[in-house]
Amino acid sequence: MTPPLTTRPFKVALAAQAAATVAIATVAGVWAGRDAALSALLGGTINVVAEVLYGLTIGIVNPSTPSGTVFALLRAEASKIALIVFQLWLVLTMYQALVALPFIVAFVITVLVFRLAFIVRD
Repeated sequence: MTPPLTTRPFKVALAAQAAATVAIATVAGVWAGRDAALSALLGGTINVVAEVLYGLTIGIVNPSTPSGTVFALLRAEASKIALIVFQLWLVLTMYQALVALPFIVAFVITVLVFRLAFIVRD
C-alpha cells in the first residue's frame, strides 16, 4: 500500500487546503485586521494538521486483510477527529482575540476543499 502522504491526490488536497487558508486569511486581514487573519489561519490550519495526521496514521500500517484495512481507516479517522476536537478546544480557550466568522469560514472551507482528493487522479 502506498503511503497516502506520497500520493498526488493527497498532496493536491493538502496544497488546496493551505491555499484556501491563506486566501481566507488574506481577505479576513484586509476586511477586519490582524486578529481576523490569525483567526482564519488557525481555523484552516486545524484541518491541514489533522489531515496530515490522518495520512501518517494510515501510512504506518500495511494491513493484509480487508478487516485490517477497515480497522486502519477507522483508527486514522478517530485520531483525526480527536486531534480536531483538541485543537478546537485549544484555540477557543487560549486565543482571546479570536474573530469567529473568519475562523469558522476557514475551518469549514478547508473541510470541504479536502474532498478534492476524490477528484484528482494519481
